Amino acid sequence: MNKRTVVVTGGRRGIGAAVVAAFRERGDRVIALDKDYPPGLAADEDNGFWTYGADVCCPEQVADFAEAVGKFGSIHVLVNNAGIGITKPLEELSVAEWDLVLNTNLRGPVLMVKYTLPLLKAAGKACVVNIASTRAFMSEPNTEAYSASKGGIVALTHALAASLGPCGIRVNCISPGWIETNPEAKLTPEDHSQHLVGRVGVPDDIARACIYLASPEAGFITGTNLTIDGGMTVKMIYV
Repeated sequence: MNKRTVVVTGGRRGIGAAVVAAFRERGDRVIALDKDYPPGLAADEDNGFWTYGADVCCPEQVADFAEAVGKFGSIHVLVNNAGIGITKPLEELSVAEWDLVLNTNLRGPVLMVKYTLPLLKAAGKACVVNIASTRAFMSEPNTEAYSASKGGIVALTHALAASLGPCGIRVNCISPGWIETNPEAKLTPEDHSQHLVGRVGVPDDIARACIYLASPEAGFITGTNLTIDGGMTVKMIYV
């Protein structure tokens, strides 16, 4: 098993933490970037795991991150997972709140690829996985900022795949459906029955897909969106 360098944004909790754990279990060198970590690069007590505190919205901080991890020589896998959502009626949503969601969810992945591109190229064959959402294709009220940002990620993914393919870099995205990240959440039978597989998703469902898309077995897959939602978006639900 070859040890790769893997970067996961928003890696402190939820889906990001599950992705970090999955790559660490594989034996990869994993760097979890999250704005809630202390600033700078820090090694965990366990070998092969680093944290870095930075905000993906900020070009200067992302550039500093790329410089700091340059000591590893290359990045083989970049998982752009950091994201936020603000649910408000449009007339109550401030321009600053709109910008915050779009800057985190959409500009963040652009900055991460832009500033780490030399390290991705140095890997020879690298992979970028962007975390979008089924909200890119279906919506509930008052989710304009989140839905727009996730739709942008899907489009960004195939644009990057076209641009970076000649560099040996594959770019794909995953659109999770209902992934319950709160282990104490009280889910009902009705919640589970909205899914064709009979259950709500868990973070490991997305982490396993990241492992696959970053593997040689997925070497013919690029520019693709993988919907992982237990069949929820194709199930007709009658009230």
